[in-house]
Amino acid sequence: MAASMSNFELRPETIAAHALKAVDEATGAVVPPLYLATTYARDENYEPKLKENYQRNGAPTLWQAEAAIAALENGKEALLFASGMAAIAALCETIPRGARVVAPDVMYYGTRDWFVRLRDLGRISLTLFNSRDPDAMAAALRGQKADLVWIETPLNPTWDVIDIAAAAELAHEAGGILCVDATATAAVTTQPLSLGAGLVFHSATKYLNGHSDVLAGVLATGEITDRWKSIATLRTKMGSPLPPFECWLLMRGMRTLFVRYRQSSSNALAIARHFSAHPNVQQVLYPGLSSHPGHATARRQMSDGYGGMMSLLIKGGLENAKRFCTRLKVIVPATRSEVSKASPNTGKPWRVPRVRSLTIWCACRSASRT
Repeated sequence: MAASMSNFELRPETIAAHALKAVDEATGAVVPPLYLATTYARDENYEPKLKENYQRNGAPTLWQAEAAIAALENGKEALLFASGMAAIAALCETIPRGARVVAPDVMYYGTRDWFVRLRDLGRISLTLFNSRDPDAMAAALRGQKADLVWIETPLNPTWDVIDIAAAAELAHEAGGILCVDATATAAVTTQPLSLGAGLVFHSATKYLNGHSDVLAGVLATGEITDRWKSIATLRTKMGSPLPPFECWLLMRGMRTLFVRYRQSSSNALAIARHFSAHPNVQQVLYPGLSSHPGHATARRQMSDGYGGMMSLLIKGGLENAKRFCTRLKVIVPATRSEVSKASPNTGKPWRVPRVRSLTIWCACRSASRT
């Protein structure tokens, strides 16, 4: 749904807290109503009373949530999906057969697996560049066409930082668009569309909702293109818009987005600094540390904190890493986001115990990667 330009004068914190200052026109309710209806009546001329008449095509609660996210991203429109992977799958459907996708070799495992699946089916051509090499993406794109350049920044779970503006320029030179997975930064600290990206993606399950009770994905755009219209049509045809109750919960979660993100960033930086000098930790991977190789880029494009996610490389092997996880008193060992199933260097599975706010790495197997 499109965001009203008049709302851009509001501070982002206000947009999130008030869901674009939504007041129900029918009742004056200051909380956006929850419309659960699957179908909507037509008027005496048999015309829909709303712009859509069936929930799969869109509904008021969905539109309100999308408008708030579009405004936060300084975009034209946003589309909410029933999961992050549903959004990624819809985007991938717009890639012409045989066209090339360029992406980092380390990323969220679901995205990587989907790209690899499409490659193996002969649907796309796929180039994975070394995310630790700052020149690798340029080398992968130099003199070659690409339909889609996909990046995460910071990257899960290495927390390497990719320069969004530079990536956007490379994507445009290759004749494609840049889509940024900004799940780890939300719209609080980074706005990829303002840095040249064509699309921005979030697993809205994470920071945007923030309460582990909504499964959702979202794409936002800075321009209404034929590709964007195709994504919207695919969402309808595939039956994957976010249901109204989840939209309502998402708006409720976004009310505290900025407070949550800033506090978790502050906490994460304190934790990262503490463990940087711990004798049982080999390395802390967190872009907020001045020792991080991507810190300068992070400072340039992350204006309001470095996020609440990091990786700790625990000395002593997998069992020590597990023991660390299970002895935590506040952070609950649980899946919140996952990593690639196999190391791009060795092809062997990574052994990565997960906790809610920390990625615990087994130092005995990852030392060669760091």
